[in-house]
Amino acid sequence: KDCFEPLNRATFALNQGLDKAILKPVAKGYRSLPVPIRKGTGNVLNNLSTLITIPNNLLQGDFKLAGINTGRLVVNTTLGILGIFDPASEMGFPKYVKEDYGQTLGAWGIGPGCYLVLPVLGPSTIRDTAGSFVNIIGGDPWYNASVHGNNEFLSEKMFVLSKALSGIQFRADNIQSIDNLEKNSLDFYASVRSLYTQDRENKIKNNQRGS
Repeated sequence: KDCFEPLNRATFALNQGLDKAILKPVAKGYRSLPVPIRKGTGNVLNNLSTLITIPNNLLQGDFKLAGINTGRLVVNTTLGILGIFDPASEMGFPKYVKEDYGQTLGAWGIGPGCYLVLPVLGPSTIRDTAGSFVNIIGGDPWYNASVHGNNEFLSEKMFVLSKALSGIQFRADNIQSIDNLEKNSLDFYASVRSLYTQDRENKIKNNQRGS
């Protein structure tokens, strides 16, 4: 359901302008960095994202996977030097799959609601947007996780920085595919909407099959 299509298209155009002016040039610069630096950055971001994935594993009733991902977090944070390296994968841990609160709501049977295009953040739905707010409300593990084993906490700045770096990394990894999609689409907005909604639905179905 694209209940807000005129507004969504306007926001989509705004995001395209920001992408061409800022995000894409930054992503190209990021791609020019040495591979070890990009790989290490990706490892750190994945390690931090387990703080979101683990509670969602629990909420979906997948206690075994929650235990595996907790072990992955401990190993990579310690032996992997705060997640710069990924010794957990070398030790045979299963491939890491991210989870979020939007996926959990979907696994609980809550429909996506209307499609939304958020400024800067991009494609979403009412369900996924509501799920993202859980990251800001009191029980957010980003704020409650301990750093270096003491009482320092991950700050809001750290959360925003990690999200920004994740966006840059995603854009850098998909520069050619996004350019090709835009070039070959009769309606780029509709193509992005279709890809996003299909991807989210597939992730939720995989969750349900795995539970």
